[in-house]
Amino acid sequence: MRILMTGAAGKVGTLLRPRLAREGRVLRLSDLQPVEPGPGEEQVVADLADPAAMAEAVKGVDAVLHLGGQSREHPWADIVRANIDGTQVLLEAAREAGVRQLVLMGSHHAAGFHTRPAGGEDLPDYAFPRPDTFYGVSKVVMEALAGLYHDRFGMNITVVRLGTCNDGPLDTRGLATWISPDDLARLVEAALVAPGLHVVWGVSDNTRRWWSLKEAESIGYVSRDDSETLAAPLIAEHGEPDLADPVHDRAGGVFTLKELGGRW
Repeated sequence: MRILMTGAAGKVGTLLRPRLAREGRVLRLSDLQPVEPGPGEEQVVADLADPAAMAEAVKGVDAVLHLGGQSREHPWADIVRANIDGTQVLLEAAREAGVRQLVLMGSHHAAGFHTRPAGGEDLPDYAFPRPDTFYGVSKVVMEALAGLYHDRFGMNITVVRLGTCNDGPLDTRGLATWISPDDLARLVEAALVAPGLHVVWGVSDNTRRWWSLKEAESIGYVSRDDSETLAAPLIAEHGEPDLADPVHDRAGGVFTLKELGGRW
């Protein structure tokens, strides 16, 4: 099995590469920057928004794991080219090449202005888009493109509304939103074989989690990690989080507060 991984040079790609390595599997690593391939890997330097480059990148692959694009807030034109045009070009190249299985790395910022539901309920899997940034808007468009390419062309696509993926949570907000690299690999493995169209929250089953896991679990995801095992030092340093603070009450956290290039 050959899997095209776009954005392979980024943080999430770097975390996932060793965790997705399997006997009989080849990871084709794609990025604007050269990536040194290891055993069971090959590289292709390609721009997501270049149709010819993407057509070449998807040749002979069985599945696509799309991590590429701008990973932070940028001016609108940059976001459109990398994240919106880039995703559409990739999906079209995959369609023309007959690739049926895709996993697209979306973001919780597609729903960033949602707040904690009352009564301790989880934020639903398909919570209506409420983006908090231009970046978040681009991930809403990713979800819409996934729906179009599934409904019109029958491609199996899972979009992951990714939380915060690091070796451990970096702050007390992360105690709710963290997904361990091992759990993310488990989620990707489930999505690589999932039929149909899915939008799932990318989060570990943390004690403080408030995003739903129902849809992720429906495709076979089983979380084995919980940020609470790493909570004590963060709580000792910062105290218990104030759940009324927008940083903890809103899905997008601080990104719902920041100015964007002085415009807002």
